[in-house]
Amino acid sequence: MNRAFIKDPDDAGRPEELPDRPQSPHTNYVTPAGLRQLQVLKTELAARLDQSLEEGQLADPQERAILQRDLRYYQERLNRAVLVESGRPGGRVRFGATVEVRDESGAVETYTLVGEDEADPSQGKVSWVSPLGEALLNAEPGDEVLWRRPAGTMRLEILSIRPGKSG
Repeated sequence: MNRAFIKDPDDAGRPEELPDRPQSPHTNYVTPAGLRQLQVLKTELAARLDQSLEEGQLADPQERAILQRDLRYYQERLNRAVLVESGRPGGRVRFGATVEVRDESGAVETYTLVGEDEADPSQGKVSWVSPLGEALLNAEPGDEVLWRRPAGTMRLEILSIRPGKSG
């Protein structure tokens, strides 16, 4: 039998090398809270990897490979992070700003423009490169913007703009 098809016993327990997670092509703008979130994730992954390595043969090689890949991903996210402090109120919608809008039905919503890693629509945190984020960027109070959504375009009126929270 050809040796190419025989599993090497020395490979047992060696984690499979996984391809890196793709990085976004956009600048990795982060709020102070988003930067802390990335730092915590990296620290937690490093601790889990250290624990896995300490367990030696008992640790799942696939789990170690996933941890190593994710650690590389978040380290690169941190390497590429560009911290943006909150600006002053009023003016135009900028990264980190909290924006109050009224939609076509009269409902009022509040959104904060954050980095891709920090986005959480359920908490009103939207990525600055999302369709909603792009629609809001550079708008001023009183402006109407078009939010292009899969469900159809929605008109939003900008009611107010305030600096995002730093924490």
